[in-house]
Amino acid sequence: MEKGVIIATIEVAPNIFKMIIGADDIAKRIKAGQFIILMATERGERIPLTVAESDSCQGTITIFVQRAGKSTCELADMCEYSKLYSLSGPNGRASEIEKTEGSVVFVCGGVGTAVMYPVLKANKEFGNKVIAIMGVKNKELLILRDEIEKISDQTIICTDDGSAGAKGFTTDILGEFIKSGMKISKVIVAGPPIMMKLVAEITRKYAIPTVASLVTIMIDGTGMCGGCRVEINGGSKFVCCDGPEFDAHQVNWGDLLLRQRIYTGEEKISLERYKEERRCYGQG
Repeated sequence: MEKGVIIATIEVAPNIFKMIIGADDIAKRIKAGQFIILMATERGERIPLTVAESDSCQGTITIFVQRAGKSTCELADMCEYSKLYSLSGPNGRASEIEKTEGSVVFVCGGVGTAVMYPVLKANKEFGNKVIAIMGVKNKELLILRDEIEKISDQTIICTDDGSAGAKGFTTDILGEFIKSGMKISKVIVAGPPIMMKLVAEITRKYAIPTVASLVTIMIDGTGMCGGCRVEINGGSKFVCCDGPEFDAHQVNWGDLLLRQRIYTGEEKISLERYKEERRCYGQG
């Protein structure tokens, strides 16, 4: 399959798209936890996206994209069989998977579910007991539910409005599990940074090893630009080459949350310009 060709785009939830892309070389080498960096167009932004699934026989990879800023909107708007301007990977370090005595609990928020899915699957294949806690605002935003329920030993759904599963937050469910006395060997979390921070605060109290999969701004993807720098245990690390997974108890979450908001104003302007361009061409 020709590299970078978008084979299929499927809207699986409001503004969340499953995209299947030709990438024979990446499909053969990708491991759980790694990601790609792509540019939709020549004038586009380089954005990192986790590979949720890969098919080495078909030469394809599958990613999930949520329309949020200009770059993700531009990507989601591309027609099937159009070609990405650039596509590189696998990037980052693969997840460290080891046999555990207790359960491995996965805490997923929003599209973080797509980030956790391949890692959860790999842990199950390794012989670990896996539990998934999936949290979204409402039931319409659930993705990969059937796939995760098929693999997990136990799956708990929670929504902010109570429209599916329990009403509440992933942190509430995790706290209940811990207090129940369940033997938990590790917690792995992906989703909004504030959710990951709160998960880390809970597990730190009980000395439960916790891994967070971080998503940051990336430019070159080799650690040269420093755009994805994070503070880990008082020192600098780069998400693109040292991550994306880090000890959640060592992450300086305050610094990370601040850096994530640096370009909020510019991102808003860029998105509005993109929408205006599409309206001018009758595509909005």
